[in-house]
Amino acid sequence: MAKQRNTFNEINITPLTDIFLVLLIIMMVIAPLLDQQGLNLTVPEMVDQEQIKNNETKILTVTVTDQDKYIIDEEEISAENLENVLKSKGKEYPDGMLIQSSPDSTHGAVVKLMDNARNSGITSISIIEI
Repeated sequence: MAKQRNTFNEINITPLTDIFLVLLIIMMVIAPLLDQQGLNLTVPEMVDQEQIKNNETKILTVTVTDQDKYIIDEEEISAENLENVLKSKGKEYPDGMLIQSSPDSTHGAVVKLMDNARNSGITSISIIEI
């Protein structure tokens, strides 16, 4: 006697539905995290260096060396003390800050300087490569 097998005519979609619900929940949790504010950048105008000097502007100049060290007024500033120095110097230089970056400095060092400047209340930041 041979056993007869019942044929399987339907597909069980319950596991597939469970997977889609889990993916939907993951997307709902991650979606609010994707709405983070970035940097607001404006395209600067080309200005000659002589025009800046002739206008008697007060701009704080910060140099980022190739070893990712910060130099303000020919004095090296540690990364931990950078925000405090920028807060005190920012009051003396109301026209903003100029970052002179070495070509070999890291992107992280320049971004850290920009973040500290923004936290210190400096709103106008320019960057040049030295």
